[in-house]
Amino acid sequence: MKIDFEKSKKLYYSIKEVARHFNVNVSLLRYWEDEFDIIRPRKTEGGTRQYTKEDIDSIAIVYHLVKEKGMTLDGARQTLSRKKDETSRKLEVIERLERIRKELKDIETEFEGLQ
Repeated sequence: MKIDFEKSKKLYYSIKEVARHFNVNVSLLRYWEDEFDIIRPRKTEGGTRQYTKEDIDSIAIVYHLVKEKGMTLDGARQTLSRKKDETSRKLEVIERLERIRKELKDIETEFEGLQ
């Protein structure tokens, strides 16, 4: 289940919430945390991870490179070291387009309800 950042007022998200957002296992997030230096969630004294929106954005970049583009971890690491800003911008555009698509579908559903 995706986190709705526009409606959510939370500052921190649990690892379970983030894993559900990306539809991955919690263990994969922990693994990526070790593999990619851009993923650094805050940890409580008890060791509980607390993810901010910025942390989730970093995970989204890794997710896009590894899961959607099919890169190896080494390839994703190299891409991030060279083109992090470019990759981040592309991902933002994709997310914006997905939101627009959802809004258009909602409008279409409302319109069909009027007929």
